[in-house]
Amino acid sequence: MNWFIYIAKCKNGSLYTGITTDLKRRLIEHNTNNVKGAKSLRGNRPIKLVYSEEYKTQTEARKREAAIKNWTREYKLKLINKSRISGFTL
Repeated sequence: MNWFIYIAKCKNGSLYTGITTDLKRRLIEHNTNNVKGAKSLRGNRPIKLVYSEEYKTQTEARKREAAIKNWTREYKLKLINKSRISGFTL
């Protein structure tokens, strides 16, 4: 099973970073009243996936998630924009 780190953009423009094994399911959880969706996003729906990376283990994904969460918004936006420029699609 592969793991994904992802960055989602909220309705209010904020960025949310998380990990999952199923991007589609996780976005549905965040965008609905599913109890598994992050409570912090409930007032900022809908959210839109803007970036993802794939890892073989949960440990690798958690390390990358922690690193990205410590970045400034500016660095996160550069990562998102770089992926779009290089032709990366979600």
